[in-house]
Amino acid sequence: MLFKNFGVTRHGRVVFYDYDEICYMTEVNFRDIPPPRYPEDELASEPWYSIAPNDVFPEEFRHFLCSDPRIRQVFEALHGDLFEAAYWRGLQQRIRQGHVEDVFAYRKRRRFSQRGAPQLSATA
Repeated sequence: MLFKNFGVTRHGRVVFYDYDEICYMTEVNFRDIPPPRYPEDELASEPWYSIAPNDVFPEEFRHFLCSDPRIRQVFEALHGDLFEAAYWRGLQQRIRQGHVEDVFAYRKRRRFSQRGAPQLSATA
């Protein structure tokens, strides 16, 4: 997941897209990385835990989204829940209950506003 995989729609929504791995949120298995069995596990070239095709480990998002130290602290403070499997499992449960989630990338006072924006005319 890289910064280039984010965009803004014409409706002003920030979206994430990764065309190689599009699937329904309810098809993904969000997991916590299990603790290492031995200290050497963390140094191994391969994971010490099994990984199924639809497994996603949100704590790994940190490596892709927070590689820049200038961003890390702010991102962790504002969106640290994105690195927790429980957060994503909660979203899945809400989806299964029929809820459509609105996700805002910025606090209300930081979002783009349509107030005072010039109206575009189709005849111009």
